[in-house]
Amino acid sequence: MLRTTVRKQRGSLAASSVINRLFVGSAVIGTTLLAVSLTALATGPVAIPPADVLSVALEWLGIGDSSASDTQRAVIENIRIPRTLLAIAVGAGLGVAGVTMQGLFRNPLADPGIIGVSAGGALGAVIAIAAGLAATSTLFLPLFAFIGASLATVTVFTVGIAAGGRVSMASLLLAGVAVSSLFGAITSAIIILTSDLEAQREMVFWLAGGLEDARWNSVRIVLPIVLAGTVVLIAFARDLNLLLVGEDEARSLGVRVGFVRGLLMSVAALVTGTAVAFSGTIAFVGLVVPHSIRLLIGPDHRALVPLSALGGGLFLLVADTLARNVASPIEIRVGIITALAGAPFFLFLLIKQRRQTELL
Repeated sequence: MLRTTVRKQRGSLAASSVINRLFVGSAVIGTTLLAVSLTALATGPVAIPPADVLSVALEWLGIGDSSASDTQRAVIENIRIPRTLLAIAVGAGLGVAGVTMQGLFRNPLADPGIIGVSAGGALGAVIAIAAGLAATSTLFLPLFAFIGASLATVTVFTVGIAAGGRVSMASLLLAGVAVSSLFGAITSAIIILTSDLEAQREMVFWLAGGLEDARWNSVRIVLPIVLAGTVVLIAFARDLNLLLVGEDEARSLGVRVGFVRGLLMSVAALVTGTAVAFSGTIAFVGLVVPHSIRLLIGPDHRALVPLSALGGGLFLLVADTLARNVASPIEIRVGIITALAGAPFFLFLLIKQRRQTELL
């Protein structure tokens, strides 16, 4: 009886701590996200005063009337708001997919590209461009990218599922590396063999990642999928915590290990595939953001998953804003910005993990 009471008290204290961290983290990241969003809407080749941006945004929400010109209104409503929302949605999707992969693989160096989703999306996009389909409709490129990402996911899962329907994480990891290498080789071959220089240029630009093609149609597709996927991952955050302890312990506490692992991997792959389809290959968001937040709030996924979504959105929006303004009117690819920020961080994690292994 006493042990039960103590356990309940500990559980209550743990839940209270998670809520506090989630509240504080959401407030800090959310406030910063709003400030960066205002900056993103105001800056660019056409500079718009923040007051006009705010008035247009409020009018768009049905509050008051804006004094901004028709040109400013068109730029904000048709170009910058969709791009800002798409950056937040894509970043959030990559963030939650990254934290899920790191939890499932029990490795802080894991990210969404580890199971070949990004490589599959890249191959699909390159095929659409090489075949000339991307020029006929704006939907063909993301459609083929999503098909390629889905094909990579199915291939990896087919190889990674062991006898009896159980998911082997080691097999998934090795299959992901193999599929990424294979699809990457095919993608490179298509780029080299394409005789159309303009098509080659478009392929290279897409592979570097970018959000310049963001439109309301893109937001309407990406945002609901990312939101739904994030909700599912948050709902299974407790199970992900238990999986970190060990499979046997998780089963003893009522977790259906095979089902949960398969579901979380599928949702993470779906979210990543959708994000990659509309943004191109954007590296390191799913690596940098979850690990940074983990260092600040701890490893509890009940807070880590939602804060990784917010942090991912903030990280990519900052990168995209820098990409648009650092060398304006020339726009740097956002994938280059995230790689410049993420690659040193990855090396830092790699060195840190090696030192920890040596100490053991």
